[in-house]
Amino acid sequence: MLTLGIESSCDDTSAAVLEGDSGLLANVVSGQDTIHARFGGVVPELASRKHLESIHPIVDEALDRAGVCLENIDLIAVTQGPGLIGSLLVGYSYAKAISYVRKIPYVGVDHMAGHLLSVFLENEQPTFPYIALLVSGGTSSIFLCKDFNSFELLGRTRDDAAGEAFDKVAKILNLGYPGGPCIAREAEQGDKTKFSFPRARLEGNSFDFSFSGLKTAVLNQCNRLKQKNTLPTADICASFQEAVVEVLVEKTLAAASKYDIDTIVLGGGVSANGRLRQAMKQKCRTMGIELFYPRPTLCTDNAAMIALTGFHHYRKTSSTPCGHNEIIDYDSDVYSRSKLW
Repeated sequence: MLTLGIESSCDDTSAAVLEGDSGLLANVVSGQDTIHARFGGVVPELASRKHLESIHPIVDEALDRAGVCLENIDLIAVTQGPGLIGSLLVGYSYAKAISYVRKIPYVGVDHMAGHLLSVFLENEQPTFPYIALLVSGGTSSIFLCKDFNSFELLGRTRDDAAGEAFDKVAKILNLGYPGGPCIAREAEQGDKTKFSFPRARLEGNSFDFSFSGLKTAVLNQCNRLKQKNTLPTADICASFQEAVVEVLVEKTLAAASKYDIDTIVLGGGVSANGRLRQAMKQKCRTMGIELFYPRPTLCTDNAAMIALTGFHHYRKTSSTPCGHNEIIDYDSDVYSRSKLW
């Protein structure tokens, strides 16, 4: 079975071709960093316009790399949400149009579910159930993943997501966009103990996150240092990154302990952060927990994970009564907030 995956939830246009549930034949991603860099973040209107320009050639390129054509495709899986509505509509409308004209079934996929399952595109795969830490520019969440179609939300960000905090701190320090890689590079040369930034652990045993206070603390510290005509950027980055990583690791391990789960999976763009992976590895090794994460190119937004998630949704839904009607639903629409919340 060949699945064509389409992703356009934010500022990356992506298409992929997946054979079965593991044979990734092609995964093409077209980013927009150069367009949005001067604004310090994604401009929704510019993003949707670029998707309109890119979607058709990106899909064509993915099919060409896979050595197939639309006549060979058995299923279309497309991101339905969450994300920027204008961006989502480009990919979703494109997928529905192909489905209608070519008579190919299509399924709408929750973008967050794609990140939770992206690790299954690797050779080394976890077994269910597992605890998943999903960290990106849009969310920081902890899930209990029970199978390919069942996810229980245990905790989420109450304000800024981890990736959003990275972007905002990078903007404060004039490091460029996207902020995550910029801060990670600077942090390699810095002292992570130089500044004691706050760790928001919240009340009781909450698995929720909050990074807005940390961002404000960094801003205040930078303002004080500038008054003294000094700004040790590398030390600030290392100390800030450590504050984020410490809370992410601590809460994820606490969730694994509470639910007696011995497997943890990382997903989302921030999960490519080297310090996060290193710290999580060390803690998991100490506690006898297995750790899995996808390669960096599969951590960021991509259509391969959408194709994989769509494949499993289709396999489950098509076998249920009226499942065909649920899959071929041309009246369905995109959504801005994840249905997993």
